[in-house]
Amino acid sequence: MATGVSPAGAGLRWRGGFGWVWGAAVVSRFGDALRGVALPLLAVRVTDSAFLVSVVAAAQFLPWIVFGLVGGAVADRVDQRRVMAGVDALRAVVMGVFAVVVWAGEVRVWMLVGVAFVLSALQTLFDNAATALLPAVVPREALGRANGRLMTGQEIAYRFVGGPLVPVALGASLALPYAVDAVSFALAAAMVATLRVRPTGKRPAAQALRHDIADGLRALWADRVLRTLAGATVVCNTAVGAVIGVLVLHITGWLGAGPTGYAVVLTAYGAGTVAAGPLAGRFADRFGQARVLVWATAAEAVALVVFGTVRSLPVAAGALAVFGFAGMLTMVIEVTVLQQRSPAAMTGRISAAFRTATVAGTPLGALLGGALAELLALNAPVLAAAALLACGAVMLVPTLTARMN
Repeated sequence: MATGVSPAGAGLRWRGGFGWVWGAAVVSRFGDALRGVALPLLAVRVTDSAFLVSVVAAAQFLPWIVFGLVGGAVADRVDQRRVMAGVDALRAVVMGVFAVVVWAGEVRVWMLVGVAFVLSALQTLFDNAATALLPAVVPREALGRANGRLMTGQEIAYRFVGGPLVPVALGASLALPYAVDAVSFALAAAMVATLRVRPTGKRPAAQALRHDIADGLRALWADRVLRTLAGATVVCNTAVGAVIGVLVLHITGWLGAGPTGYAVVLTAYGAGTVAAGPLAGRFADRFGQARVLVWATAAEAVALVVFGTVRSLPVAAGALAVFGFAGMLTMVIEVTVLQQRSPAAMTGRISAAFRTATVAGTPLGALLGGALAELLALNAPVLAAAALLACGAVMLVPTLTARMN
């Protein structure tokens, strides 16, 4: 896959726009960690149905199917800085209200589903705007390292700062994680608003939004590399959704590790992702982006086989560390390839088309995972996910290996 990646780190500077983008992303991700770990535990307290727990997880991804394409078209028309700041300010309000509801003891399952859906609906606009903005902040030859550092910083904040604080926060108040998340959104909004960079939105005056969306879909389909990558990612995200949908039940129930074990395994997963972030660009330069994608996806499948067959907390933590390491490699390379192969004026729309198509597999996988857990066993979703990831690795081979650098 020849995408013109220069040596990792060329032209990347912390001062200026990238430092503010990185800081805002990390602050927001810290709050997300508290909410992300606490919400499944709250769902388990509210309901004993594995399927309903998986519905809460699925609600985090469904908005991409409904709003993802629109978000990408809008991101190419507007000042992405203002969009990102406005979205985070609105999410701060939503989380603040939810924290009050939890504090009052009035939370219901449908509220968890609603909050997850609304936050993700807003995130479709935020993420597409962020993807379109980064090439205006960072030289294109430095995008690989920039994406790696950005994702690594987010994972450190999520797994090693926010995640481990969840038991402490819950001990103080069930509402505290959500209140802190609200504050983090507000701080991130303020940081993004301070950016001083020329917006990349093209603001077409006459063309209808639906035509912009169609242009993004056509551009994605016309690029053989992106089209193949999108197809394989749909399958892989279905697998990831199956794991996410019942992960808390797999660890606390099938593995019998309880809430503490859940935090340990998530921390191990985070260790793997953090370790991979700074290495993704170097691996891609040395071995080729396509080869790394294929082998990393295969490694994810093997890790899930171990995770779904061995009832041992240390083994489970090690397997999820490998899963996180390989998953981060694929994420960094996917985003970098998308940014490198997209024209600047169409990055938001192509990104939206890619994400809408690929994220669609995640809620489907979450619901599938919940159904398998109900009908078969709590470890069945993980084993099914391993099989899907193996299929995804095979799908990447024919087209992408023919285009390795």
